[in-house]
Amino acid sequence: MHGRLEAPHSNRRDFENLKKLSTYLWEYRGRVLLALGCLMLSKLAIVAVPLLLKEIVNTLDRNGTDAVEATTDSAIANQDVLLVALGLVAAYGLLRLCSSLFKELRDALFARVRYRAMHQLSTRVLTHLHDLSLAFHLERRTGSISKDLSRGTNSLSSIVNLLVFNIVPTAAEFLLVAGILLGGYGWQYTLVVFVTVIIYIGFTLMFSGWRMQFRHEMNRLDSLSNGRAVDSLLNYETVKYFNNERREIAAYDEHMEDWADAGVRSQVTMSTLNFGQAAIVAIGVTIIMMLATRDVSNNTITLGDIVLINAMMLQLFVPLNVLGVVYRGLQYALADMDLVLKLLEKTPGIQDKPNAPDLKIQNARIEFKDVEFAYLPERPILRGISFTVEAGSKVAVVGPSGAGKSTLSRLLFRFYDVDKGQVLIDGVDVRDCTQSSLRQALGVVPQDTVMFNDSIRYNLAYAHPEADDERVFEAARRANLSEFISELPQGYDTVVGERGLKLSGGEKQRMAIARVVVKDPPIIIFDEATSSLDTRSEQAILEGMNAVAQRATSLVIAHRLSTVVDADQILVLDAGRIVEQGTHESLLANNGLYANLWHMQLGTDEESEHPT
Repeated sequence: MHGRLEAPHSNRRDFENLKKLSTYLWEYRGRVLLALGCLMLSKLAIVAVPLLLKEIVNTLDRNGTDAVEATTDSAIANQDVLLVALGLVAAYGLLRLCSSLFKELRDALFARVRYRAMHQLSTRVLTHLHDLSLAFHLERRTGSISKDLSRGTNSLSSIVNLLVFNIVPTAAEFLLVAGILLGGYGWQYTLVVFVTVIIYIGFTLMFSGWRMQFRHEMNRLDSLSNGRAVDSLLNYETVKYFNNERREIAAYDEHMEDWADAGVRSQVTMSTLNFGQAAIVAIGVTIIMMLATRDVSNNTITLGDIVLINAMMLQLFVPLNVLGVVYRGLQYALADMDLVLKLLEKTPGIQDKPNAPDLKIQNARIEFKDVEFAYLPERPILRGISFTVEAGSKVAVVGPSGAGKSTLSRLLFRFYDVDKGQVLIDGVDVRDCTQSSLRQALGVVPQDTVMFNDSIRYNLAYAHPEADDERVFEAARRANLSEFISELPQGYDTVVGERGLKLSGGEKQRMAIARVVVKDPPIIIFDEATSSLDTRSEQAILEGMNAVAQRATSLVIAHRLSTVVDADQILVLDAGRIVEQGTHESLLANNGLYANLWHMQLGTDEESEHPT
């Protein structure tokens, strides 16, 4: 994602998205049907409550009328009526209890469906994010992605709850009430209910659809502000270096101010919508009660009937009133879900070929054959690169910054595919084997070593999770880390901080070297592995690097030439081409670019060792 997020409402495909979500529920279809059964039983109990109320009122009303008209046996009559009324009241309470019981059973049955579906979606999205190419991750905003992921996952639960537990039961209840009114009281009552509901739904859909733009704008600004905040915290040291706290806070504040304005517009339009819905419901109920009052005065219906009609109207319009909130919630959830499903539709730029075999390492021989590559078509990086790293040998690649040195390691790991030519390992094109097996055979000490916010032990063993402590300790010793770790109060259990911020640059690079030792791969890439080390530490690390390299084929990408003087072959890269190659001594004798770089660095090193 870039600085400005795509408006989430553009190109929405809600029906298609709902079909995709149904696949997460299909596995639990038995539980879903059982939960729906409990839901319908709950609704039947709720609709039966007004019918009992009618009988209770009519029974008590008849008792009052009979008491006025009759003078004999009134005590016996009153006692019989009281027993009937009490029985009806007990049934009334039982129906309410059953309604609550079936509702809670529905929630309990559906809990596993909801949370398992959220679990599966979250896992699938995270897996897909890991499958996407390096190009995507270099452009993404971590904060925005994390916010969209969180909202999208929660939206699955919201959509399921709103559809299954609100819209479906409300529709069922409406049909039951309409049937009772039509069967017992004539078409006028039913017509008023239908017209009121249609006007209510039409008004809600039209007005809610219009005001959704403010919610979309809030989501967009929320993601932008969250992304800006996370970026500024991830780059905490950079912010401090350039004294730019105010700039970061001002940018965040600008997004939040726009978000607050969008929130106010959203709330004002929602209040207008709520009032319009309440007005429609009030008018509909009033007309219904006027009809009922007319019929009671004409003795067409009883006092119990008017209680029944009133209770049914309230019972129907209360969930219908919430239907506006449900619709808005469903629209919000669909907008959030759309972001996640569009993310899942992003095709990984680098994919395994169908039925690609695993890479079987025999000799660990690397070959670049006429390789051409560009991140952008108008800016070529590598131009016809060809070289071979023989099994067990150490080949170094040096040259000015921007010459394309680190790109070689990215192509070898297949973070990108070459535009032309081939990258081969033991004669196998890296595009013809699985990425997993390829990367299993490679180890890297990167220029910028990033650590997990966990213990030193966890970070060292990350390359080989089954590694025992002895293997970890030996790797730390060979990377010249043992003394440093022993001085820490918590030793190997010391937490290194987010991205390893508690460690110095040299300590992080020694950690990276130790991590490769733990993995013990047949091919190792050292990408500026000693760039953050002082001369003393560099010599100590070089011994460890050389010990590791003796048992592996190694490609050393270096800026500091002092680290590659013992390489079997040195390639000098400039503007994407190999301009020189040979041993350290032969390249110095050529008095070309390598010799110039060597003398420049030699002078810099002498000045640093003997400052004036």
